[in-house]
Amino acid sequence: MRDHLWLLLGIVAAVGAAGVAIFGSVGLKGVDSTLATTLRAVIMAAMLVGVVAVTGRLAPLWHNTSGIHTREWVFITLAAVSGAISWLAYFAALQLGMAGPVSAVDRLSVALVFLLSVLLLGESYRWWGWLGLTLIVTGIYLVVTAAVKK
Repeated sequence: MRDHLWLLLGIVAAVGAAGVAIFGSVGLKGVDSTLATTLRAVIMAAMLVGVVAVTGRLAPLWHNTSGIHTREWVFITLAAVSGAISWLAYFAALQLGMAGPVSAVDRLSVALVFLLSVLLLGESYRWWGWLGLTLIVTGIYLVVTAAVKK
């Protein structure tokens, strides 16, 4: 089971991301997208700090025994900045466009991660991985061009 836990967690993440698109699209009506993104971040931070505190994972940070060194802090910070930029743009896009196409374009991140993982992380994929990448990009194109405004 543990070998496939990543898949279950990935499905949970996908369901959560779908909720963000739908709830965000509905909740952004008449609300500044930057303010909405900020409120979302504060609520998420409170929830995450609660989870970390309840599970006992916060104490090592306060006692400086977390094992998080400068290099890790740099990359955690870069990930946070990347996430903030992504969500600011995502919520602004949801205000301007339809949820389906906006979410589809956002999923270009899958293609970018695939390519960057090959170039920067040295990961490798068989031919059907590359075919999958092509299908993802093609699918995104089809979803975006098939959207019909109300």
